[in-house]
Amino acid sequence: MDISLDKFYIADMIKMMTNYFIYARKSTDEEDRQILSIDSQLRELRSLAEKENLNVIKEFIESKTAKEPGREIFNEMLALIEKGEAGGILSWHPDRLARNSIDGGRIIYLVDTGMIKDLKFSTFTFRNNAYGKFMLSIAFGQSKYYIDNLSENVKRGMKEKVLRGEYPGWAPLGYLNDLGTHTIILDEEKAPLVKKLFELYSTGDYSYNDLCKVATKIGLKGKKGKDLVKGTIPDILSNTFYYGVFKFKGELFEGAHVPLMSKQLFDECQEVMKKRSNPTRKKKYTFPFRGYMKCGECGAFITAEKKKGRYVYYHCTKRKGKCSQGYIEQKELANQILFSLSKIRINDATKDKIFDYYNDLLEREENSLEKQRTQKKEELEKIKIMMSKLLDSYLPGIITEEEYKEKKQEFIERKVGLEQKLERIEDGQCGWFELSKKIINTCNSISKAYKEKDNKELSKILQKTGSNFVLKNRQLTFSHRIPFDFISLNNCISNDYFKKESPFFGRCVGSFENLFSDNSKICLDWLGCRDSNPDSRIQSPVPCH
Repeated sequence: MDISLDKFYIADMIKMMTNYFIYARKSTDEEDRQILSIDSQLRELRSLAEKENLNVIKEFIESKTAKEPGREIFNEMLALIEKGEAGGILSWHPDRLARNSIDGGRIIYLVDTGMIKDLKFSTFTFRNNAYGKFMLSIAFGQSKYYIDNLSENVKRGMKEKVLRGEYPGWAPLGYLNDLGTHTIILDEEKAPLVKKLFELYSTGDYSYNDLCKVATKIGLKGKKGKDLVKGTIPDILSNTFYYGVFKFKGELFEGAHVPLMSKQLFDECQEVMKKRSNPTRKKKYTFPFRGYMKCGECGAFITAEKKKGRYVYYHCTKRKGKCSQGYIEQKELANQILFSLSKIRINDATKDKIFDYYNDLLEREENSLEKQRTQKKEELEKIKIMMSKLLDSYLPGIITEEEYKEKKQEFIERKVGLEQKLERIEDGQCGWFELSKKIINTCNSISKAYKEKDNKELSKILQKTGSNFVLKNRQLTFSHRIPFDFISLNNCISNDYFKKESPFFGRCVGSFENLFSDNSKICLDWLGCRDSNPDSRIQSPVPCH
């Protein structure tokens, strides 16, 4: 008998004696988009098995990437082969079996040890000899090279994208992914609603639950058309994307997208989140003046409690030891706060005069604005130079990657802040004017808080305008913050008039109604300066300077 015929006869006998497994795999990864579907693979493999008269005892189907080891169904198949239940595998191509060195090495090892006697592929020819195993290892190597090269190209493309300021991911709420230009654009419908959430939260009056209710009321829905839930609100409020920057792999980049808000508004929200970082259990009753006053005797905080369901008393917690301080009723404490805030009160008439004067100043502000523009542009150039030097230090390894990312984040935040300030200057939004308006409006809101008997609002004004609150012997003392201290010192009533024990109090102030009346001469005008020789009488109003 011819030797070559003997070889073919032996090979045919091995086929007849060997049981085969069919293995079909397709993942959802980018590299598998052009691969045949599972059904198509199975159809071809079944046809191959029938054509070559192979005994297939089981089919294994898997939808998982082969980039990394750990495929459950693949491991199950190899375990059955190691038990001797089958000695051959049918698959569409070697890359269906392995795209990583570990799984590829396992296949070749099982061939070496004889546990795998044959491998059949629709698009690849394997012979169980030295040359065949060599070609199989090359095929596995090519599969791994393809995936590694593809990964590097994707990473390189992502890096180039972020360097252009393009966020490589799904747009956050308030933005849309433009599939035509592969950029992120504003969602004209949702963007103003998202900004509204930031503006409300920055006031400190709204909780996460409150913002969810507001979002539902104004029609703001999530990505899938569902109502926003409490857990999504912190993610929205802490997303730097909204003011023009984003993080990619721990590194901060400037975005090419249109910012939804200023960095100032974003920072204000972060401050509110920081203050609320220590969660407290919900109370049945909110005590407006609790949490920021301290006892003047022992230094412990002042707390509050409700008696008989209607009377609220404030007292020392006595957590720092023995303390002799007693209670003070909320109404009496609120009266003291009102008298103290009266020193900085500005009524509607005076507010209007001040704003008219400010508007006149704005008309003469152009030269100053030009100076500010030049200054901001010079600061921007300095930051750009520092960022360039930072990169020069990072590339040769003078500084670590962590130091580079930390410093870069600091520079980018400063750069974005300066650019937004420069934009406001170009738009004619003078920083001092906006700040002055807030100060004047705060002083003007005192009367409204009194008339509406709104202790919560009164407490907000007190914390905004004062500091170092000390309660001792049922008397509250505190310091006015800058510039409210200046307003207090230059107001039109001598401090003696605000003391209950003063002989002038009953005669000149008389009551809260007189004190907060817009028709009263008291606090009718905010004076820019006092008389050169002040006495105990009410000074005459003069124009605001």
